[in-house]
Amino acid sequence: MPEIIRLNNQSIIRGENRLINFHIARLPTHTYIDLPVHVIRGKEDGPVLLLMAGLHGDEINGIETIRRMIFDEAIKLKRGTVIAIPIVNVYGFLQTSRDLPDGKDLNRCFPGNQNGSLASRVAWFVMHEIIPQIDLGIDYHTGAVNRTNFPQVRCKTDNATNLELAHAFSAPFILNAEFRDKSIRKEAAKKGKPIIVYEGGEAQRLDETAIIEGIQGTYRVMQHLNMIDDTIKGHPSKLLKQSTWIRAKTGGIYRNFTEAGSFVQKNQVLGVVTDPYGQDEIPVHSRVEGFAIGVNFQSVLNAGDPVVHIGME
Repeated sequence: MPEIIRLNNQSIIRGENRLINFHIARLPTHTYIDLPVHVIRGKEDGPVLLLMAGLHGDEINGIETIRRMIFDEAIKLKRGTVIAIPIVNVYGFLQTSRDLPDGKDLNRCFPGNQNGSLASRVAWFVMHEIIPQIDLGIDYHTGAVNRTNFPQVRCKTDNATNLELAHAFSAPFILNAEFRDKSIRKEAAKKGKPIIVYEGGEAQRLDETAIIEGIQGTYRVMQHLNMIDDTIKGHPSKLLKQSTWIRAKTGGIYRNFTEAGSFVQKNQVLGVVTDPYGQDEIPVHSRVEGFAIGVNFQSVLNAGDPVVHIGME
């Protein structure tokens, strides 16, 4: 850990906490959009850990997770540094949208371009101002609208460092997740900065269980990295090597029978799709055995829509 961290032409020494506002762009009204970044430093040497949420502006559980830790002044480091960004995609948050106003998914725009689209410019800022400062990170996400994710960590399980961090987080599940092109996780990995992804809850809705699991998991990672002296016990995570979505074979009104996090047997009835006129009731069977790590609560489905996301050991 360096003696001094420099962000936005400001110097933050060991033992200091600082809120730094980056001017990243303007709205069409010429109103500035600021990106607040919290820097919390211990007095002793240690790693620099990035906590980031809101890459998708409608995923608020991660935002609330980081907000609570900051508001409660609960990040009390003995060693190392935390750089916390509650909302990366400020534009999406303002519009309650996954994407930016240019219609692009920020997490498919890395490493970005200083002179590119709006999403590409935000991605470029993160890669050039934040990523060089860190050693590793946690990226908080949720399911989409009407789709909940049971608390889980996603990482490349064939990478020893990633798997070690995932086990330290101690969420109920660890899911092997290959890199996606132009994601921050992939681009940071190219620079030797491992980032694990925590998923919990659904978009546009606070999920208390997912938030508490996220807070406790973050503390367990900091404990594992010897950044704090507190002891926060967790439970062993189930390691899931792969996953698949079970999809509706026909459209109609869907009634879900499956609880997120539950064990699913092969051929188990996950729910039923009915036509709105009372003629048919078609069960949706699981074709695999595993755990329901994601559940779709959308009531009206089209053929091919996802119903339950199943992770397999």
